[in-house]
Amino acid sequence: MSSKYTAAVITVSDKCFAGEREDTSGPAVKELLEKEGWQVVYRATVPDERDKIRKELVKCCDELKISLVMTTGGTGFSPRDITPEATLEVIERETRGIPEAMRAESMKITPRACLSRSVAGIRGASLIVNLPGSKKAAVENLSAVTEALKHGMDMLASAGSANCAAPEK
Repeated sequence: MSSKYTAAVITVSDKCFAGEREDTSGPAVKELLEKEGWQVVYRATVPDERDKIRKELVKCCDELKISLVMTTGGTGFSPRDITPEATLEVIERETRGIPEAMRAESMKITPRACLSRSVAGIRGASLIVNLPGSKKAAVENLSAVTEALKHGMDMLASAGSANCAAPEK
């Protein structure tokens, strides 16, 4: 994949935002994306607050026109874990297969993977994907879908319908 596609990484964490904890998942996601050929053009950290998460997602999609917006954090069961809800409020089309694939692959590593509430969806010409907040889980989840994301971005950027069928022999 060429670097024609841009990416943003948004860390959602009260403690990281307040400077009480070092963000390790955001930099790890950025590094993996760059290794896979993405041009990471934006990074941010926001607290676990619905309005701030929504505003950051909308900014990345509508104002900055970033192709892929990855969030890390806020996908668990804690009362302040509301990243999926904020994401669902701003997307136009849900892409359920992405988080399903991430959870399925992660279940091979830990039975707790089924507790992830990550969602993914399309807003305009951007794809938003929620990742878990731990560095290890974020990298494992993203690694499970990197190839599919590349194809998805090609389809999203195409005019009309994309040629998804494998060539016949």
